[in-house]
Amino acid sequence: MDWLIAIAKFLVNEILSQPAYLIGIITAVGLAALKKSVGQTIGGAIKATLGLLLVGAGAGLVSSALEPLGRMIQGTTGAHGVIPTNEAIVGIAQTQFGARVAWLMIVGFLISLLLARFTPLRYVFLTGHHMLFMATLLTIVMATAGQGSVAVVLGGGVLLGILLVALPAFAHPWTKKVTGNDNVAMGHFGTAGYIVSGAAGRLVGKRSRSTEDMKLPEGLRFLRDSMVATALSMVLIYLVMSLLFLGKVGESEAFKAFAGADGTPATDAGDYIMESVMQGLQFGIGVAVILFGVRTILGELVPAFQGIARRVVPGAKPALDAPIVFPYAQNAVLIGFIFSFLGGLIGLATLIWVFNPAFGLALVLPGLVPHFFTGGAAGVYGNATGGRRGAAVGSFLNGLLITFLPAILLKALGSFGEANTTFGDADFGWFGAILGTIGKVDGSLGLIGMLTFGGIILAGAWIMQTKVVNRGWVPGGGHTAAVPAQPDAGATAAASAGTGTYARIAPPRGAPAPPPAP
Repeated sequence: MDWLIAIAKFLVNEILSQPAYLIGIITAVGLAALKKSVGQTIGGAIKATLGLLLVGAGAGLVSSALEPLGRMIQGTTGAHGVIPTNEAIVGIAQTQFGARVAWLMIVGFLISLLLARFTPLRYVFLTGHHMLFMATLLTIVMATAGQGSVAVVLGGGVLLGILLVALPAFAHPWTKKVTGNDNVAMGHFGTAGYIVSGAAGRLVGKRSRSTEDMKLPEGLRFLRDSMVATALSMVLIYLVMSLLFLGKVGESEAFKAFAGADGTPATDAGDYIMESVMQGLQFGIGVAVILFGVRTILGELVPAFQGIARRVVPGAKPALDAPIVFPYAQNAVLIGFIFSFLGGLIGLATLIWVFNPAFGLALVLPGLVPHFFTGGAAGVYGNATGGRRGAAVGSFLNGLLITFLPAILLKALGSFGEANTTFGDADFGWFGAILGTIGKVDGSLGLIGMLTFGGIILAGAWIMQTKVVNRGWVPGGGHTAAVPAQPDAGATAAASAGTGTYARIAPPRGAPAPPPAP
């Protein structure tokens, strides 16, 4: 029997506990269940395995690029500074929690299908990368709170499953206002920002004209490419912080900031500045590698999820990625990005002068990518209920949310709060922070408290669906889509799953094409 025990230990310790192998096995099972050929099944499993290894490689690049920046922010302001980047924090967490994240994601998706099948919340969340991000957040918060692996996977899976059907329901009246129909739902964890933006539009946008009556410069549209936007934002942040650091500590200390990058400090000002540029570009490369890895995984894994969902929950609405709303108000996307970024800058100033000295909150530096995608979507929601003023005010409030909420969330991430990056979108912030606060209660009481909180969210969404959504309420005012959308749900979901983060989706008939997927 010793050989049998040895085989069991090998399977558990060397395969099932290794995230890359585990993802490959899960993908193979899903593809086999869809009756794919042996070649397609093996190829998909290998691609998914390689995708997770790519995520780890990109995380190493991101961590290396962030270390000098962390030293500069600390030396200049005396405070901890972070760049919210979902892909970066997920990649870093994979080394410690990869297996638990994978199992939690699978359990959560299955529970969401059961909830969609047997409750009024008939939404199937198909934004695969956000499932992965939220599974990682839940794993970090619950493990940091002292919960065991079984509690993390099963309890976290219940919480994830609830969020996957509840948040689309909360946003759905505003989503219907944007799209003009009931065909698709919002499946992106920036929901709080979109609801706030839509509500703000109703308050401030009376008689405001639509953003689509405006003509905006084509020169700013290059920011839709996430690799360009990420690299540009990091180069700018690096240059500003490197000059501030140089002015405060002088050449002898400032030139040592990059000693960790290649082992030798800078030798002169030109070398120092250009090394700042290079590290900003390296960050962009690292995020691009992580994105490619995530897309590779989800391109194989999510179609299997989708096929299962069609069989289990026929007729459910697909909850899709944020760019699903971009074609309905493309000018609002750009306005939303600009005002969300402005909100991020003002939020950063408030953190520096008020909340960091008073409460010790970290400084959250605004990044172009989260502000473009969540701010752009918030602009569309604000325009739908409040025209130009709604788009501007709503996205500005979104910018404040994705500045303050990540700063609060860091308190719940344990050692990962020192990683110089964190989760960036609004729902990660409020949900993770509340869950972390509840988790401070020791043992089973903490787990019961977390699950009770999830139950409250589920009950609220159930009421929202039955009392508001099903009765046809749609926010008044503003501007609905000029051309009602008629997307093919299956094709749209497949496109979203196949391209991964911020996927290209099928636009409504007659509408312009959405922005390129980063």
